[in-house]
Amino acid sequence: MDTYKKIYVLIALLASSFCLGSAGDIVHHDDVAPKRPGCENNFVLVKVPTWINGVEDIEYVGVGARFGLTLESKEKHANLFILALADPPDCCSKLKNKLSGEVILAHRGNCSFTTKANVAEDAGASAILIINNRTELFKMVCEVNETDLKIGIASVMLPQDAGASLEKYLTSNSSVKVQLYSPRRPVVDVAEVFLWLMAVGTISCASYWSAWSAREVAIEQDKLLKDGLDELIHVDGVHSSGIVNINTASAILFVVIASCFLVMLYKLMSYWFIEVLVVLFCIGGVEGLQTCLTALLSCFRWFQPAGESFVEVPFFGAVSYLTLAVSPCCLAFAVVWAVFRSISFAWIGQDILGVALIITVLQIVHVPNLKVGTTLLSCAFLYDIFWVFVSKWWFKESVMIVVARGDKSGEDGIPMLLKIPRMFDPWGGYSIIGFGDIILPGLLVAFSLRYDWLAKKSLRAGYFLWAMTAYGLGLLITYVALNMMDGHGQPALLYIVPFTLGTFLTLGKQRGELETLWTMGEPERHCRHIQFQPPGS
Repeated sequence: MDTYKKIYVLIALLASSFCLGSAGDIVHHDDVAPKRPGCENNFVLVKVPTWINGVEDIEYVGVGARFGLTLESKEKHANLFILALADPPDCCSKLKNKLSGEVILAHRGNCSFTTKANVAEDAGASAILIINNRTELFKMVCEVNETDLKIGIASVMLPQDAGASLEKYLTSNSSVKVQLYSPRRPVVDVAEVFLWLMAVGTISCASYWSAWSAREVAIEQDKLLKDGLDELIHVDGVHSSGIVNINTASAILFVVIASCFLVMLYKLMSYWFIEVLVVLFCIGGVEGLQTCLTALLSCFRWFQPAGESFVEVPFFGAVSYLTLAVSPCCLAFAVVWAVFRSISFAWIGQDILGVALIITVLQIVHVPNLKVGTTLLSCAFLYDIFWVFVSKWWFKESVMIVVARGDKSGEDGIPMLLKIPRMFDPWGGYSIIGFGDIILPGLLVAFSLRYDWLAKKSLRAGYFLWAMTAYGLGLLITYVALNMMDGHGQPALLYIVPFTLGTFLTLGKQRGELETLWTMGEPERHCRHIQFQPPGS
């Protein structure tokens, strides 16, 4: 059973290597082609709803150019324009079209983007849609030595498939009308509030479960001491209770392994590799869900006999009858989620499995003292910053963001994330948070509550309340930064670690308990003769 638990912990910790808060990219920045007068627009996504022969049809998404007129942000203020096909199609020379405010549809190539926009404006077009020669979008910038940049019409790039569809309607003499507008995201979306509550609630539940278990172990050890048993089994690593203690070396090693795993995901990102991750996530999710459900049901007297009766199962060892009854349901839940994970409400199943996995990890894996916690969070802090920001220098893109979004995989991101659909965002998408942003600081928060209970500290005089508050504030600042950065993915630990770890270290120093927290940690190591109870019990 210990071997199986180690494998599960390894899967869970690798899952926690993803430390990212994101709300989806809306504004696209470009450091290669910097802004200059006449060419200083942000790259914004543009909605292009269409009407074919007076009937509303598909809404396409394009990207606005660095140059030209900026678009309306509200649909009600955006005008409806007739769409016309450029003649010549590349819009590189004077158009043969007789235009009076139509939007012109042109192909990419043979001249610069600004040349096409100038030609379209001179012909009387109100805007130009340029069809890319690939399925993805492309950022339209100005050439280095271009001077004619006083462009008074909007320019939008469309993906190849969208342009081909519109061109097909135009060549068949259908009447095509379009709107062009670029809606802004709300400052705060309800999804971020619920995601914040989910993360804070998950850590709170896991911390109380961990502290309760530690208290029960301490009470049992105290009883053994009173019975005259001097030899108590205690191993720094895996306890007889199945608890895994992290040490300083393993904290550093974790970041190294997580980095290697992240690079492997980045290099091997594909549909089949996402399928492998889904299987690993389901394994961890099933174990986490059955552990949480078994512990929860065991609290009710009707289920206690089944929870206290065991049967020997090959490879798994002694397993309770309650676990055997719950496991098939958990397995079926994970399989159903895996099969139907592409449907609109599959995020609910993913979050249930993810929360259960996180709570179980925080119950199994312990930070034994503040020294290990500081080492782990400091390394994770640098890891997060490196793979979100610094990795752009070597890989030309943010490795963490690419992996989290699941680019080039054919799927909507990796499963090792909690996510909630953005409810009032005109662009849709999800607000997400990586498992690592909950598990890693959660290890320190859970340690704080174990310490408080075992040292018989009140809620205000202890560390848990302050550590939990600091985590909540750090996560809140993360979402503020996300919105200030136009939805660009942010390394959440950049904000969470200074708040959480800084609060813990400051309080320990002020109270004169920093040395105890730093070197000895949980009081059961040196106070086993005390009958421990939570404050107020």
